[in-house]
Amino acid sequence: MALYDQYPVEVFNSLGKKKEKFEPLNPPRVGLYVCGPTVYNEAHLGNLRSFLTFDIVSRYLEHLGYNVRYVRNITDVGHLVNDADEGEDKIEKRARLEQIEPMEIVQKYTNGFHAVNKVFNLKEPSIEPTATGHIVEQIEMVQKIIANGYGYEVNGSVYFDVQKFQEKYDYGKLSGRKVEDLLEQTRDNLTGGSEKRFFADFAIWKGASENTLMKWNSPWGMGVPGWHLECSVMSTKYLGEQFDIHGGGMDLKFPHHECEIAQNIGAGGKDPVRYWMHGNMLTVNGTKMSKSLGNAFLPMELIAGDHELLDQGFSPMTIRFFLLQAQYRSTIDFSNDALKAAEKGYKRLTNACRLISKMEAPEGGSVNSELDSEINKLCKQLYLEMSDDFNTPKTIAVLFDLGNKINSFANDQIPLNSISKDTFINFKATFTLFIAEVLGLEDEVEGGSDKFEDVMEMLIRNASRSTSQ
Repeated sequence: MALYDQYPVEVFNSLGKKKEKFEPLNPPRVGLYVCGPTVYNEAHLGNLRSFLTFDIVSRYLEHLGYNVRYVRNITDVGHLVNDADEGEDKIEKRARLEQIEPMEIVQKYTNGFHAVNKVFNLKEPSIEPTATGHIVEQIEMVQKIIANGYGYEVNGSVYFDVQKFQEKYDYGKLSGRKVEDLLEQTRDNLTGGSEKRFFADFAIWKGASENTLMKWNSPWGMGVPGWHLECSVMSTKYLGEQFDIHGGGMDLKFPHHECEIAQNIGAGGKDPVRYWMHGNMLTVNGTKMSKSLGNAFLPMELIAGDHELLDQGFSPMTIRFFLLQAQYRSTIDFSNDALKAAEKGYKRLTNACRLISKMEAPEGGSVNSELDSEINKLCKQLYLEMSDDFNTPKTIAVLFDLGNKINSFANDQIPLNSISKDTFINFKATFTLFIAEVLGLEDEVEGGSDKFEDVMEMLIRNASRSTSQ
C-alpha cells in the first residue's frame, strides 16, 4: 500500500473554505501550480514564506509517493504598478530607474530569486515558464474569450466582461467578493474616462503606447498581455484545463486568482482548479510587514543582521525552521526573541539527527513493549500531522518528542536495546527523512561548506548591487 493511501491528506480548500480530502484527478500524478515572482526587485521574506509553503507541499506529496509536476511561473512582463490595469509596467519602471534594458532587469532579479531559493534549500520546480515565452498562447486565449462572448476590444485593448460572465457564473466565489450589489454601476459613472464598460472588468490584453519598451503585435495592435492572463495560459498548457492544486499568498485571492478562474472558464468552459491553497502574511513585532513602515526584511538582511530591527544575523536554516513553526494559513510574527528561540530549536533537532545517524540497530536485549509502542506511535503521528493540511508546527513538536528519546539513548539513560531492531530502523529512517526530505532542513554543521559558499555568493551579489545603484 502506498503511503498516500495509508495517510490520506486533507487540504484546506480556499474555495470551499474548509478542509477536504485530497483526491487528485489522475493519481498518482499531481498537478501543482504556484504564482511565481514578478522579477523587478529582490525577493522579500513574504515571497520566501509563500514559496517555502509550496516547497513543503511538493516535498511531502512526493514523499508519500505522488508524482508531482510543480509549475511556478516567472512574471517578466504585464504586471503594472499597483496591480492595476493602468500605469507603467513594474519591470519597465525599474529598467528606466536603473537605466538598463528591461530584460537585464528580468535576468538580474531572476538570478537573485534563484540564489535565494538555493540558500534556503527550496527545490526547483518541474517547470518554470515565463510570460514573455508564452505570448502566442496568451493571444490565443484572448481570442477564445472574445469568441465565447466574454471579452471586448476598445482602442487596442481587450477587457474581460465581468457582467456577461456573472450572468452564468459566480465571479467572486473564491474571495467572497460580491458584484451583484454593484451591477447598476455603468460606464457613465466610471471615473477617469475608463475604457471599461463596467468597473470590475479587467484587461486581458493592453494596448501599448509608443513609449512602451516591451510590446508585441496582436490582432488588436501592439500591446502586452494582462497580468492575470499568463497564469491561466501556463497552468493550462502544462497541467491541463483542470488540475489539482493552485497556490499563492492570500493577497493574490483577489483580483489575481479570481480573474484566473474567470479567464479559464471564459476560454474553455471549465473551472480550472480543484484545491486552492493560500498562505498567510508575515508581521514584525505584531505589525504588518511593509516597506513603507520600514520593517520589511530581505533574506540577506536577516542572514547578515544588516537591519536596524535585528540584534544579530541568523543562518538560512534557522530562518527556514522559524517559518515552519507556524502553520501556513496562520500569520507569523518576526522578532529577535522568536528567531533566537528558533535557532535553539533547529540546533536541537539537527544534533538529534546527527546522534541517531551514528547509532546502530540494537541486537538482543529485553524489549520494553511500552516504549517500543510509544516510538512507533510517534513516527506514525508525524504522518498524521503532516497529512492534516501540512501542519508543520505540530510535526516539529512530534520531532522534538522523538529527539528527546534519541538524547536518552545517546546518554545511556535508556538502553538502546530496550526497543526492537525493526522499531529502531523505522525510527531512524522516519526521523531523518522528515527533517531532511520533508521539512528540507539541512545540517549547517555537517554540510556547512557548500551552504556557506551559497550564502557568501548571495551576500556578495547583494553588496555589489547596492554599490552600483
